[in-house]
Amino acid sequence: MKKALLLLVAITISSIGFSQKVNKEDSTFIRQIYNTSLLDGMSYNWLDYMSNQIGSRLSGSLGAELAVEYTKEQLQELGLDKVWLQKVMVPKWTRGGKEFSYIETSPGVTTTTDVCALGGSVPTPYGGLKAEVVEVMSFEELAVLGKNEIEGKIVFYNRPMQADLIQTMGAYGGAVNQRYAGAKEAAKYGAVGVIVRSMNLRQDDFPHTGTMSYGDTPEHLRIPACAISTNGADLLSTTLKLQPNLQFYLSMNCKTQADVESYNVIGEIKGSTFPDKYIVVGGHLDSWDLGDGSQDDGAGCVQSMEVLRILKKNGYNPKHTIRVVLFMNEENGLRGGKKYAAEAKKRGEHHIFGLESDAGGFTPRGFSFDVIDGDFNKIKSWEPLFETYLTNWFTKGGSGADIGPLKKEGIANVLSGLRPDSQRYFDYHHAKNDTFEAVNKRELELGAAAMTSLIYLVDKYGVK
Repeated sequence: MKKALLLLVAITISSIGFSQKVNKEDSTFIRQIYNTSLLDGMSYNWLDYMSNQIGSRLSGSLGAELAVEYTKEQLQELGLDKVWLQKVMVPKWTRGGKEFSYIETSPGVTTTTDVCALGGSVPTPYGGLKAEVVEVMSFEELAVLGKNEIEGKIVFYNRPMQADLIQTMGAYGGAVNQRYAGAKEAAKYGAVGVIVRSMNLRQDDFPHTGTMSYGDTPEHLRIPACAISTNGADLLSTTLKLQPNLQFYLSMNCKTQADVESYNVIGEIKGSTFPDKYIVVGGHLDSWDLGDGSQDDGAGCVQSMEVLRILKKNGYNPKHTIRVVLFMNEENGLRGGKKYAAEAKKRGEHHIFGLESDAGGFTPRGFSFDVIDGDFNKIKSWEPLFETYLTNWFTKGGSGADIGPLKKEGIANVLSGLRPDSQRYFDYHHAKNDTFEAVNKRELELGAAAMTSLIYLVDKYGVK
């Protein structure tokens, strides 16, 4: 019994020593990762070129094509083991000339408003559309009003994002169904158009676009849909209370064309021990067309590229194959994410982990994990290594839209998303002001370092 007790003590002491050694080694290497990102980073320079030399990258556009070429070239310059393009067919929707709208309170008395077409919308009739407006807060309210109150009018969805939710992604999720399905629902009752309050927690004059869907609505019954700025929404709502019979004029020239060929951009470092097991890190290369897509999601793309550069720069030889994937068409179709998962399944690839950055280049706070409890406990034990960098908020939750299909197809069980401070994200999301000037260099680099640190730990220890 005594010998057994001594043996147990010896094993315990040995384990503690090993743990301390591992933690020290990890802490030292993670410090190197941060030093490389902050003192010798490339993410900001890459983003500068993508944003200011290429610009917006809506699927099917010239900008998207140029971004594919540029990022492929940059990955090749890193000396990765393999860089390639994965073909994917994507939708092509164009905005056309700038939208125009105004509120008419009496003949000839008008006030212009800031609007933009929602992605995928049909255009207004030639010469524009003018009709009375019905304001609603929900689909339930729409149903109560019914066809008698809605037919021939424009439906105005004015439910704001819930301001008292600290996690703004939840506030977005609670309001975005108006944008996505608003036209489909309003068309059921004979509406001739839709106006949607922008998904924005700030009061400003920037309308925010975003994808919408008509579902199974026949083409001849599809109605134009636009977003109005938060200031414009408040003005319209107040004016409606004073003058319920006002008219709203809207002119949009958008168009949906045939699908076109595009690509996911992929690069990898081959694993030394488990070359047939994959760790994926990525963001989406496409953006909306109003700004240059720096926050959504140029930041996530360059941070993901930086993960592989930093590991190579520090001479790290990964056990598993680590891939960066720059997905095409997250914004209006998710074709890139679905294509990557389908091809991985077809080849029988096993992905042990996926990480996505698609919440802006703001100060990183930690990560959310789509994972079962047992795996999460192991991951959560790494939190202390991130305390120094104030990125130790590890929580169970969602990951990212583009890597989601990996789990759906049964290819990966553990997914994660970088979680930056989200309070300013929706000031820029899908709007004209999503530009390079809105990105802070240090915040962007801190995010890249945090992502690299997590990938390093997953590769070294696994997640099971």
